[in-house]
Amino acid sequence: MSERLAGKVALITGGTSGIGAATAQLFAAEGAKVVISGRSVAKGSALAESLGPAVSFCESNVTEESEIAKAIDFTLDQHQTLDILFNNAGGPVGAPLEQLTQEHIDYGVHLLLSSVILGTRYAIEPMKSAGGGCIINNSSIAGLRYRQGDPLYSALKAAVTHFTKMSGIELGPHNIRVNSISPGAIATPIFWGGSGRANTLSDDDNARKMAKLQKNLARSVPLGKTGLAEDIAEAALYLAGDSGRFVSCHDLVVDAGRTSMFNEPTS
Repeated sequence: MSERLAGKVALITGGTSGIGAATAQLFAAEGAKVVISGRSVAKGSALAESLGPAVSFCESNVTEESEIAKAIDFTLDQHQTLDILFNNAGGPVGAPLEQLTQEHIDYGVHLLLSSVILGTRYAIEPMKSAGGGCIINNSSIAGLRYRQGDPLYSALKAAVTHFTKMSGIELGPHNIRVNSISPGAIATPIFWGGSGRANTLSDDDNARKMAKLQKNLARSVPLGKTGLAEDIAEAALYLAGDSGRFVSCHDLVVDAGRTSMFNEPTS
């Protein structure tokens, strides 16, 4: 490894599984000190221990403002600075349109949108003090195209992408770059609840579900390949490192060409 993030400190929300975990692993391998935050103490602590002394875990629920601030404070207490914030935490939030309730809306806004806005807000002063920084928001192609997610999820991800651009303009004079990533359908256990605390499937059953998911997703894109969490981690690394130093207010679509397809795949 070339250690493209040597000397950098990164906070990754939703870092205990899927894209967050893959990004934590890659960032640590590239020389960063990494704090992963999430709700599962068991998974977060085990992951941090497996990735070595450069990675630590902070229990945090991004649907609560005080918990977002706590994760930022934890990072500063551990490392005295914050260079990279990956607002990655998320998950399913909605229901069919005719079944949506205020509870769905409130939970979705807190999980997908206000977590990004407040994460950015609490990162500003530490990054100003450090002379700049990089904020990456995990959005989705659901915010760009119909039928990539339910209406509530899609609307909130569109808001994340637009907030990214507006906050990047505001923070540019402080040398703080703000970008988003819009993944396509990435194969992670979240599709069947396999990344959740309620997952009771065996390792073999989870593996079979993952293999079937990867096969189906590969048929849905022009490249005929399945997107993996590691593909989004590589995109985050590009945006966080010196290679992306002239990139801000940008939504990086990583979807193997899916959003360029006019019709839904039929096979």
